[in-house]
Amino acid sequence: MNQIPSEFILAFLGMVFTAVFLLSQGLVVPVFGEAGRVRKRIRGRLHVLERASDLPNMQTVLRQKYLRRLSPLEAWLEQLPAMEALSQMIEQAGHDYRAYRVLLLGLILGVTAGLVLWSFTQVWWLALPVALAVCWLPLLKVASDRGKRFAQFEEDLPDALDAICRALRAGHPFNETLQLVAEEHKGPVAHEFGLTFADINYGNDVRRAMLGLLERMPSMTVMMLVTSVLIHRDTGGNLTEVLTRLSSLIRGRFRFQRKVKTMSAEGRMSAWVLVSVPFVLTALIMLTTPEYMPVLIKDPLGQKLVMAAFVAMLLGILWIRKIIRIQV
Repeated sequence: MNQIPSEFILAFLGMVFTAVFLLSQGLVVPVFGEAGRVRKRIRGRLHVLERASDLPNMQTVLRQKYLRRLSPLEAWLEQLPAMEALSQMIEQAGHDYRAYRVLLLGLILGVTAGLVLWSFTQVWWLALPVALAVCWLPLLKVASDRGKRFAQFEEDLPDALDAICRALRAGHPFNETLQLVAEEHKGPVAHEFGLTFADINYGNDVRRAMLGLLERMPSMTVMMLVTSVLIHRDTGGNLTEVLTRLSSLIRGRFRFQRKVKTMSAEGRMSAWVLVSVPFVLTALIMLTTPEYMPVLIKDPLGQKLVMAAFVAMLLGILWIRKIIRIQV
């Protein structure tokens, strides 16, 4: 009986991992999370506002204070390229890790996984991509936690706005309403409103504090909140009525997104089925008729056909992701 090469089994598992990862990133996304391009536009607008007002970036000021508290070696590591963006991502995820430690952890995990796989298979072209994939796991975990935290913040924001409206009607100033939200609520919304209150309490004006909130939580809902507060601060008006309408608008947006997600559930399930069928059939053939697969694997033409099928599957996954995201 012909045995299936171990290299093929590892490659097969790698294909399964790649397909599941792409599907999970494209289809299993937070319902209330904003797209990355929206956050980029918000950050661009923040930079324009800061340049127009001749005020330094809040995150830059805080980062300079943070770097001064580190040792020279740690400060040098934290100033490497892209470390500032990673530090901001970690902060937005609700963690207090240092950015260079996350990168070192990914490097250690990747090198270890690559060396272990190479010691068992002696196939460098398989160990190298596995090591590169494992290196990204800590960053993917941070990105996933950030997305969940953004979604939780936006889901709790309407209740926080209702609490602010009740406090304003009771006669509390706006600054104290932020403290009330931080004390009465839990999770990201309490933490972020507490930071905003502390920012105002320590001497910053409301404009800088609200822009800092938007920089920490770059989303359209927070941008609407910040815009409403800043317009009321400059021109006056009934802030309670504006925040009440904003809370109702956010809740309606959530209801619409849930409805769209329900309507697109069939498409997402079809994507999982279409992608999983080839792998399930291959596994069943390997278990029931193990002498059948080596004929395909050992032949050079068969290897090319397998790779062509996998590339076609990746293109199909990307196309399905695009269709589902348009629907959602």
